[in-house]
Amino acid sequence: MIGLLRSLQRTVAPRPLEPTRLLVGDEVLDVTFRRHAQARRLVLRLNATGTGVLVTVPRGVSRARALEFTERSRAWIEDRVRARGGLIHLADGAALPLRGIEHDIRHVPGRRGIVRADRDRLYIDVPGDPAHLPRRVHDFLKAEARADLTRASLKYAALMGVKFRRITIRDQRSRWGSCSAGGDLSYSWRLILAPDYVLDYVAAHEVAHLRHLDHSPRFWRLVLTHCPNAARAKNWLRSHGQDVHRVVV
Repeated sequence: MIGLLRSLQRTVAPRPLEPTRLLVGDEVLDVTFRRHAQARRLVLRLNATGTGVLVTVPRGVSRARALEFTERSRAWIEDRVRARGGLIHLADGAALPLRGIEHDIRHVPGRRGIVRADRDRLYIDVPGDPAHLPRRVHDFLKAEARADLTRASLKYAALMGVKFRRITIRDQRSRWGSCSAGGDLSYSWRLILAPDYVLDYVAAHEVAHLRHLDHSPRFWRLVLTHCPNAARAKNWLRSHGQDVHRVVV
């Protein structure tokens, strides 16, 4: 009986830790606590958008200790939030990168029709009801991303002698793109915010996985043969990739 009770105690999952909020300057950050059985110490980091804090909590550490640790880390959090830069909301007058070039969102109430990018004057013109402006800009960006990524994927598929099944556009936080064993390609819509050569490289990278579903030397030879800007694009993603997550949708 004692052995059974101990076995049950080991298999019962610990209760989730209740999240909280932290005031940093004039901004409120959501703080999420996540238990991890293999963690040996408390670890704190900002999420991908810089709008929240994630605290990894080892087994046996109480929520009170995790809260105390978070409070002691306030200076570190404030430094990271300042380094992150401000968030970009899809609103009239906001400056937004489109293909790596800053455009101003402009509401044009007297006009009807679709959202358009004025590449000469660097505006994104949004007609219609201002209440729908954020959604319409978001839809426009996703449509532009799909068009550019489809075009780039078809180009590299022809160059590499492969075929893909379909393309999905998502808001992926941990990766810019992916390729399934079944030939499906998935990309982050936020690539449309990056310079053209960055989107082009990510398409080349994922299409190359249709031939080599790994990161072997053969895979990288294939990418570099057809995408000479690969190193430049990888450097941009390392240095500026988090910037495109500042856009709030």
